Parts: sequence; structure tokens; C-alpha cells
Amino acid sequence: MKKLEQAALDALDLKILRADQENNLVPQWVIAEAVGLSPPAVARRLQSLRESGVIAKDIAVVDGHAVGRPLTIIAHVTTENERLDLLDAMKERFARCPQIQQCYYVTGEMDFILILNVTDMAEYNELTRELFFDGGNVKSFQTCVSMQNVKTYGAIPL
Repeated sequence: MKKLEQAALDALDLKILRADQENNLVPQWVIAEAVGLSPPAVARRLQSLRESGVIAKDIAVVDGHAVGRPLTIIAHVTTENERLDLLDAMKERFARCPQIQQCYYVTGEMDFILILNVTDMAEYNELTRELFFDGGNVKSFQTCVSMQNVKTYGAIPL
């Protein structure tokens, strides 16, 4: 994964990013009026922010309940061995899994925190076999089932 350096952003870039994080479907002319620039200037800045990786992705946030995937699972995973090739293989395995919405390699007592979306516990049970037992290098894992997703996909404070 490419490591990005902190971008040199000015006050107008930050205003544009705040507006874009809130709703990236807002027409550029609306953002332009709000920040005091022309629509073409906003378009150029947004393109530059995307090309530099400041805007990492434009996505739609889908309600899991509405599409029959109501369960959010948080899994804490501890590795057996922290050899780099084994860790890299785990990162790749987790990154390829569509049910894993977020994956964090962390410090502390566990090595990974995974946020998963599943239809039911049967699907999660099957995933544990694939990801943790068959996949290898997992010493242990703990599972938390979200009773309510209070806040997800929050904006980065700017």
C-alpha cells in the first residue's frame, strides 16, 4: 500500500473537502458559491484532490438493513507469528474478503481489528472458518456483535 505524505492544503481546499465529505453529489457550482470560487476552479481542485489521494474514494454508503445484510461484526484477531510475509498474507486475505468493510493492523494485545458485514451468524461462522482457521496464522479471535450502529462513515474533522 502506498503511503501518502500530508498534502499541502489551503483554506479553500479544506472548505471544499468539508462540503464533499458531507455529500459528494452536491453540484460543483453549489460548492463554488459556498467557498467563493468559480465552478471550474472547484472542479480543478477536486480533480487534484482525487489524483493526489487526499480524496481516496467516492462511494455510496448503503444501509445494510435495507439490502438484507443487517449484522455488523467486530473481530479482534491475534496472530500466531508476526513474520512479515505471514502478516502480509493476512492483510491480503482480509483485503480481498468482501464482507470485511474495514481492516486495521493495530498495536496492543491484538494484531487486527476487522469490521465485517454479514447477513446472519451462519455466514459469519463460515467466514471464521475461511479467514481464521483455514487461512492460517491466527492464534485467536474475539467477536463482538453490534447491537446498533450508532455512527459509521464519519467525516474526517478538518
